[in-house]
Amino acid sequence: MKAGQYDSAQKKIVIKDIPIPEPAENQFLVKTHAASLCHSDLHLELRPEGSITIGHEGVGYIEKIHPSAEGKGFQVGDPIGWDYFIGCCFECDGCQVHNLRCERQQPILQGFVADGYFQEYCIVDYRNAVIVPPELDMDRSAPLFCAGITAYHAVDSCELQPGEWIAVVGCGGLGQYATQYAKAMGLKVVGVDISDDVLETVTALGADAVVNSRTNAQAVDEVKKITGKGAHAAAVFSGANAAYASAIELLRTNGLLMVIGIAAKDLQVSTFDLTTGRYRIKADSTSIPQRMPKAVEFTAKHKIQPQVEFRKLEELPQMVEDMQAGKSKYRQVVKFHT
Repeated sequence: MKAGQYDSAQKKIVIKDIPIPEPAENQFLVKTHAASLCHSDLHLELRPEGSITIGHEGVGYIEKIHPSAEGKGFQVGDPIGWDYFIGCCFECDGCQVHNLRCERQQPILQGFVADGYFQEYCIVDYRNAVIVPPELDMDRSAPLFCAGITAYHAVDSCELQPGEWIAVVGCGGLGQYATQYAKAMGLKVVGVDISDDVLETVTALGADAVVNSRTNAQAVDEVKKITGKGAHAAAVFSGANAAYASAIELLRTNGLLMVIGIAAKDLQVSTFDLTTGRYRIKADSTSIPQRMPKAVEFTAKHKIQPQVEFRKLEELPQMVEDMQAGKSKYRQVVKFHT
């Protein structure tokens, strides 16, 4: 089969022919239908020596079921999406918080340490999997199984009431999902980004207002004017430390800073501001498989799907370059078996 891999010797993405894998205990062999590129995939230097198929957002159809995974609610041919952790126990206290915190085994991240999803067939642990509802288009559903679910958790965990304001800071793939989720929950959205192109996109997706924090020197004042006293919550989907620093200023008193983007440097917070209620802090992520069904069901009910750009597997090296250069306006998706 064809696979898009990072070759550490050549230090670049290459398209290779590799063997189709066989499912082991608790696993399915899945015929990949679509895989999408995430900003996390750009950390190529984190891969081990050798060649690893990149990609951790995918959907596909079950091709083969290992005997140990039979009778678990799945059948050959089922359309599924999945989380990207394998090797963990899925049962311990740590795995009820985040699978990277497994207390019994060493978790393995597909697409980073083990082969991911930019290949024609892939391996999935049944405990990670969920059926993709018919209301969702499989062609565009790959981003849901990282970006979308993360964005859903981010907005849902803010625990805002209908009519309250959320600032979506960073309006790329996650921010675009978050905008749709927030509007479906009855919230008001102000999108904040440094690109007019992506701000146009979230406007089309329902954002009530947008502000370019690069070109508007009064961006903070503008957001406060739009929202009254400031946003009730600011969800930061950017990994830029500057985005976090400015996001706090967008909040009204006791507003919530929702941490999503992983910054290069640790955040600096004021203990005085926290103890006196200037703002609060929470964080969320793709999280654990047990939380996926709620997000997927909400997504299907409101028919929330991203705008995507379809590419071919052979274009994966260019896709990575485009994302690194900030040229990708939408999530880039490779469709297989078309």
